[in-house]
Amino acid sequence: MGRGCTFCDCGDEIEAIAAEGCYKLHETDWLEEYPVNIPSDIFEVRFKNTRRSYYQNVNNLDLKRGDIVAVEAQPGHDIGIISLTGDMVAKQMRRVGFNPHNGEFKKIYRKARPYDIERWQEAIALEHETMIASRQIAADMGLNMKIGDVEYQGDKLKAIFYYIADERVDFRELIKVFADRFHIRIEMKQIGARQEAGRIGGIGACGRELCCASWMSSFSSVTTNAARMQEISLNPQKLAGQCSKLKCCLMYEYDVYADARRTIPRLREPLQSMDGEYYLIKIDPLAGTMSFSTSKNTIANLTTLPISRVKEIIAINRAGEKVETLLGDGNETVTAEPTYRNEEDSITRFDNKGSRKKNKRNRDKNRAQQGGNAEPKEQNNVPQEVATEPTGEQQPEEQREPKEQRERGERRQRDNRHNHRRQDREQNRDSKPEQKREPKREREEQSGDNTPQREQHNDRTENQNTEQGERKEHRGERRRHNHKGHRREGQQRRAEGEQRSGGDNVEKQ
Repeated sequence: MGRGCTFCDCGDEIEAIAAEGCYKLHETDWLEEYPVNIPSDIFEVRFKNTRRSYYQNVNNLDLKRGDIVAVEAQPGHDIGIISLTGDMVAKQMRRVGFNPHNGEFKKIYRKARPYDIERWQEAIALEHETMIASRQIAADMGLNMKIGDVEYQGDKLKAIFYYIADERVDFRELIKVFADRFHIRIEMKQIGARQEAGRIGGIGACGRELCCASWMSSFSSVTTNAARMQEISLNPQKLAGQCSKLKCCLMYEYDVYADARRTIPRLREPLQSMDGEYYLIKIDPLAGTMSFSTSKNTIANLTTLPISRVKEIIAINRAGEKVETLLGDGNETVTAEPTYRNEEDSITRFDNKGSRKKNKRNRDKNRAQQGGNAEPKEQNNVPQEVATEPTGEQQPEEQREPKEQRERGERRQRDNRHNHRRQDREQNRDSKPEQKREPKREREEQSGDNTPQREQHNDRTENQNTEQGERKEHRGERRRHNHKGHRREGQQRRAEGEQRSGGDNVEKQ
């Protein structure tokens, strides 16, 4: 309901009990337990959602926080709940800037009677139905406005319609339609998006109740300059609140950052050093540091310097000189920050670089296990190293270097496998020639004494070889003779050509 109270029909008469923490703009009266220094008859009375006002106790009623009272209204009377008393009322009035109309406060008539509470409860039950019907009427009339809430007065004589509109709306005809439809007095009140969010309420991005619904009553303008001043990313989705406007909390620490930035020098050019140029990447006003990078668009070789060192480098560069190093001779250190930009842009940021080596290592282990199970006999012939238990001196080294031990063990397994394969190849090479010679020997033994036949066969092969050699010599002699003949013919042709050319010269003379 937004009133912060509960209705109880336990006895003969209906009662209303205030519920703490169930209403908007809740405050804590931290001076409630202390005696009142300045007696005051002014009380703060709250109504639906964020509407509050200040009334004067003219009848000297014994009132305390949480009492339900009937107060003056135009016309008739309204029902509200007392929220503040004593010295806190003056402080709250000064904070919100409340000024009474014509210098006079409205009056508190009495404490609410059962009849007043019953009529108030009936008025509250009509609010939601009236809001839905009023929205439909405004849409039918083609008005560019949104009715966000309806609040009935305690005596059901008047209702306040809260609406939102981007431009000026002529709702004179709308008021007449509302009066004929609901038979009450109409008051139209325009509110902004921030006030609407405060009246509706909700939970912010920080996990707490919205500031406009819990304690904030006045709103100041918020610009993107506040986000730039605090080095906040200009992301509209993160900077906007539930009202689709910039968050009010951007202004909470604006003054602190503005004061801290006064000591930070302005840089229009990169810092010059023997190592190269350094560009400004980030400023931390509260810590008093500035971060520089060797690349203008990415974070590379990030170096964080205090403001005093930056001012020294700027003075040296203006004199036309370069510093040897940005850090200088002091104890400043380089703060290496993760390059989030490069990692976000990289498509291989989730890949495991050591996965290939790990897979290869696992394959070698599996092969070693299979080889050990399949060739137990051959392994007995190969000398294996006996694994000895580590002594007290070796044990810490193995604990410090488990990776090297694993690599040594894998190397031994690979060497053993290579030795087994080499031995297998040698055994196969030795066995194959013997298998080829055995059938030949058997044939010779079966054939008996065949020496004459072998001699005849040898004579035939010798004659064939001599004939082939004679043929080759004859072909060589013919080639040499042909070359000599061709050489002589060429010499004769050249001589005849010289004689002819000599005769022609004589005739010309």
